[in-house]
Amino acid sequence: MTFETGKYRDITVPNTVPGKFAEISKKTAFKMSLVIPVYHEEKLIEQNLQFYNDELRKKFGFEIIVSDGGSTDNTVKLAEKYADKVVVHTEDRRQTIAEGRNRGAEVASTDTLVFINGDSIPVDAEQFFTKIEEWRQGKGKYAKADALAISVTGFPDEILFKDKVFYTLHNTYVDLLNKVGMGMGRGECQVIKKEVFDRVNGYNNDIVAGEDFDLYRRIAKVAKIKFAHDIQVYESPRRFRKYGYLKTIFYWTLNSITVMLFNKSVSKEWEAVR
Repeated sequence: MTFETGKYRDITVPNTVPGKFAEISKKTAFKMSLVIPVYHEEKLIEQNLQFYNDELRKKFGFEIIVSDGGSTDNTVKLAEKYADKVVVHTEDRRQTIAEGRNRGAEVASTDTLVFINGDSIPVDAEQFFTKIEEWRQGKGKYAKADALAISVTGFPDEILFKDKVFYTLHNTYVDLLNKVGMGMGRGECQVIKKEVFDRVNGYNNDIVAGEDFDLYRRIAKVAKIKFAHDIQVYESPRRFRKYGYLKTIFYWTLNSITVMLFNKSVSKEWEAVR
């Protein structure tokens, strides 16, 4: 595994190459770490990374860490233009998304980890980072929580009425599981105090699907999780278009059950639908 830096931040890990703005970024005290796992995302990554513009980054003080799962397209090259750190998987095997997130967390320089998928972005960037910063400082209605489960919805240009019904029901379901102490948070975006993340040893690298549920299930045993209704991210409902809701939810449920009972998922590989 090799480590490379991108645009803003130099890091002191093996095989590090200083980024273009390393001297400037040495003066930056980051407050939170945005960890973005990617794999063959050249069609989306540049547009999504540009979303986190300089104004946002200066105002809220977050670093961007892109953790690449071994892409053979231009994903890494594009990520290097915008990310503070780019972690590249180079082994001759498929990396799980759990591993990708863990590798990103390893090089994080802050005590606040914001995991967000490469094809997801905040619905309202100002509110997203304002609420997380408020929580990071131990303020607001989520102050007592050690991890936040984030609300998910579909992109406005893709969402249909049936999608809106699903997201409403599923967000309510996630909220309920956290209220009863089971722990749940969709991997599209999970916000966690690094101390708690380290205490539960992060994501389980061996779980191919359901790793997000597994992490929050373990966190719920040692810390408090709150569902954040007012912190929301977009995702594409394209998986539902390809497989339908029934099949997708069936595999989600099956993977969750086998994760709880056997610490492994039924799915041997989670297909990235593009």
